[in-house]
Amino acid sequence: MGWTFTPSVAEFTATAGGFLDRHPLETNVLRTICGTLRRRGPDAYGAQPPVFGWWRAGDEGAVRAAFLRTPPYPPLLAPGTRQSSRELAAGWDGPLEGARGDADAVRAFGEAWRERTGAAPRVVREQRLHRLGTLTPRSPAPPGRARVAGQQDLGLLLRWHQEFARDIGEPTPAAERIVADALRFGGRVLWEVDGEPVAMAGMTSPEDGAIRVVAVYTPAALRGRGYAGAVTAAVSRAALDTGARDVVLFTDLANPVSNHVYRRLGYVPVRDQLAVAFG
Repeated sequence: MGWTFTPSVAEFTATAGGFLDRHPLETNVLRTICGTLRRRGPDAYGAQPPVFGWWRAGDEGAVRAAFLRTPPYPPLLAPGTRQSSRELAAGWDGPLEGARGDADAVRAFGEAWRERTGAAPRVVREQRLHRLGTLTPRSPAPPGRARVAGQQDLGLLLRWHQEFARDIGEPTPAAERIVADALRFGGRVLWEVDGEPVAMAGMTSPEDGAIRVVAVYTPAALRGRGYAGAVTAAVSRAALDTGARDVVLFTDLANPVSNHVYRRLGYVPVRDQLAVAFG
């Protein structure tokens, strides 16, 4: 049956929801994005409308792969099959600057895109998905304490989100909406020393399934003091306190420091992710 496309998040989740449920950790980012689009509307990530797709093999009926795209971000591929990724690349309509998501799916997509267009995939970022096992905060903790961010912190959070995005090379077309949505459910935590914020970490909405730790950031001048680990432990505890069955995060494989910090906190590897650019 191949790929089916839709601009409707409701149709996508109704049709591909069973597939997403069977892979709750690996499809966590897709589920988070769908939740944000339901709450904030189709322009939550930018002016261009999102696109969703699911893939069925032959006539068996079951969805076995899925993707979504929220411009200006490239397509985000869930785990699938080599055939599904190659068919998506072969049938893609229009130009494409890159792809991201499950490492195996992105590699197969990139191979097919190169065969079709001659544009070779260039690795932009390699990440690893981790799941929280037993939370083990550093002891003793660094000076300071954690608190949930509020509306009074909006300006600081926006500035730090922009700095964080520059550090990792990602666009921030809807940072204000993303932060406002997070503040609605207590989704940003600050680490303070003597009443001054020195680091932040966030979590995705409990409404979206497995909770993902996001936006862990310490200003450059304050790094190396344990604040990132402390605030990550605090937001991980907050996620567990919501009753979340799973708490996950992504690490950049090029950053051994953060990978070590998260392992010490109790996060264990699940699956690799990949982002590539074409040309």
